[in-house]
Amino acid sequence: MPTSPPMAFRRKASFLSSYWLSTRPSIISRVPTECSTKCQIQVPHSGIKSSEAIRLAETSVNRLVDFYVKSGEKDGVGKAKQVFDEMGEKNVVTWNSLLSGCFRCGDADGARRVFEEMPERNLVSWTTMIAGCAQNGRCKEALALFQEMQRENVEFDQVTLVAVLSACAELGDLNLGKWIHSYVFESFTYRNQPVLISLKNALIHMYASCGEIEAAFGIFKRMDQRTTVSWTSMITGFAKHGYGEEAISVFQWMESVEETNVRPDEITFLGVLCACSHSGYVKEGRRYFRTMIDTWGIEPRIEHFGCMVDLLSRAGLLDEAQELVKSMPMKPNDAVWGALLGGCRIYKSVELASNVADRLTKELDPHRAAGYFVLLSNVYAAAKRWQDVVAVRKKMLDVKTRKPPGRSWIQIEGSIYEFLAGDRSHENARLIYDVLDEITREARFQGYVLYFADGLIGNED
Repeated sequence: MPTSPPMAFRRKASFLSSYWLSTRPSIISRVPTECSTKCQIQVPHSGIKSSEAIRLAETSVNRLVDFYVKSGEKDGVGKAKQVFDEMGEKNVVTWNSLLSGCFRCGDADGARRVFEEMPERNLVSWTTMIAGCAQNGRCKEALALFQEMQRENVEFDQVTLVAVLSACAELGDLNLGKWIHSYVFESFTYRNQPVLISLKNALIHMYASCGEIEAAFGIFKRMDQRTTVSWTSMITGFAKHGYGEEAISVFQWMESVEETNVRPDEITFLGVLCACSHSGYVKEGRRYFRTMIDTWGIEPRIEHFGCMVDLLSRAGLLDEAQELVKSMPMKPNDAVWGALLGGCRIYKSVELASNVADRLTKELDPHRAAGYFVLLSNVYAAAKRWQDVVAVRKKMLDVKTRKPPGRSWIQIEGSIYEFLAGDRSHENARLIYDVLDEITREARFQGYVLYFADGLIGNED
């Protein structure tokens, strides 16, 4: 009779078979105790080689770390770290699970520390880090990591490029985006190797975000297979650039496609309603809003209501917009009220603007309300109610709020330069403002008239 494996190993093996096949709370509650037990594996006659037993034990603990990371529990990552810290030998799979867990709970700094401590990194480590940074608003860091990855001669794959393109889209880094497109063509398309649909979608999104809408549409038209994300990316791209008719045409094309896996979702309709709003298509906007609910069974979210309020407000249908706000099944947020306030500015509806502003100032944090104070003062200025303009400015001072400065960036010869309104710290600031003054003079010559309220409030930006 072969000798049985030691108790510690039997406990781990027994736990795993129960753990993956059972959902009993009693099993889950024993996870930390049973799987963090340190085992000295000695299996001289069991039929299982010690190296194989060690590999099985490592796999068990790796799965446990990964389980905690993906469990969605409040302290899931904390439990994963506890198991991780009690481990003896840690391989790159375990490190990657912990790295992913940090990003899942929004701890980008913690993820960076884990990444720096890793004794070994593989493709998954780099891709997780780049994607995590891009998703957490650290796009410059994501691109810096991609450059570092290349310097260390780590071969990247298509999934890595999807993450990098996401950062390019956010920063407007068209040069790197074009380089990736060229690389994809030379490395995959030219050699008749399949390209991930997600990578093509990322290229569409990147080009659309960088203003190259024709390039985005070119990729879209050449796709052999399209997902809902493909259609939505193209519709949203057209909508953001004011091509309402083109966005709606693509949506109608999407509706005509007889594929079971392609159907518009809530994000698709957000793009369609945005297109209607920016192009003034009131009737179409109303129809698509109803279609979303009645035909596709999609419950409108607050963003959809915000688009409809914006559409109606831009068209001067302020009463209808106000009634829509009142009928919303959820509490209006600052974007919804802001859309209505924007319509008040266009059509000089002072009374409604005052009512909206009162709601905003009561419900919003002072720093978030700054932009809406400015909108309100613009409404008063348009109606030549200068005492009210002064009162709004005084209120902004009283609650210690200030409109955040406008921000923009431009790419020149591969480098991205960021600017804040009123910022003169750049070494070429004098030359930059000379060019800006020249553009302003040319605009005035062409008939542009500075909106006085913008100039009045904007001097603080």
